[in-house]
Amino acid sequence: MISLNGVIVKPEDLHKEITNSEQRKILNQMAGYPVIYYYPSLQQLKFELLFRVNTIKAATDLDKSGAKFTTFAYSFPNRKYWYRLANGGFLLREGINPSQGIEDIVKNGSLYAFECATAIAIVLYIATLYTIGPRAFNTYFRRLYLMDWQFDEDLPVYQKDGEDFIIGDVLHFKNPDFDPKQPWWRAENAVFFGDDQFYGHGIGIRDSKTIIDFLNGKRAENADESAYLMRMITRPNYNTIFLLR
Repeated sequence: MISLNGVIVKPEDLHKEITNSEQRKILNQMAGYPVIYYYPSLQQLKFELLFRVNTIKAATDLDKSGAKFTTFAYSFPNRKYWYRLANGGFLLREGINPSQGIEDIVKNGSLYAFECATAIAIVLYIATLYTIGPRAFNTYFRRLYLMDWQFDEDLPVYQKDGEDFIIGDVLHFKNPDFDPKQPWWRAENAVFFGDDQFYGHGIGIRDSKTIIDFLNGKRAENADESAYLMRMITRPNYNTIFLLR
């Protein structure tokens, strides 16, 4: 359910204000869950809808970029824009605009390789750039650091348990019997596109069965527990990012 200024509203109540078909689809998802999504203003609701749509665009762009999957030990960036640190993370070089550094990953993906948690961070930074624009992005994210689940304080994320999956959410597939020789396949972090479609770095845009089958192919010998989609959702704090505009 959607609460706007303390009043529960239906998607059709907002159709004059929200005309984008993708955003309306997200509204319908929200309205269909018993969970109440609270918004103090229409502008904040619109911002989240735009950000969620841009998250899908960002994931699609990263999927098409040619960026490779690898572990932290073998990660590499385009060194024109990023330092590679000893832990496998990437730090933006001095004198480079953050928007340039993030956009380069999409434009020159073949010059990059990283694992799936860093890929999720990259997707959310790209979505932030698409949503707030380069001027604000360059103001708030001056020394970007890309590494695992570490986010800038101006892009806070949180996790919650539940099954109220919404387009643009980050979801998680767990592989409990993973092959110990390939521990990087113990899980796959994925952006939810809706209609049982997910983007997972190293796997692509696939349905849940394909992702589970892939992970099951990365299990230990004689494994008997299947990979599965967890009841855990990762989301940006949209209201905090809203203030950066």
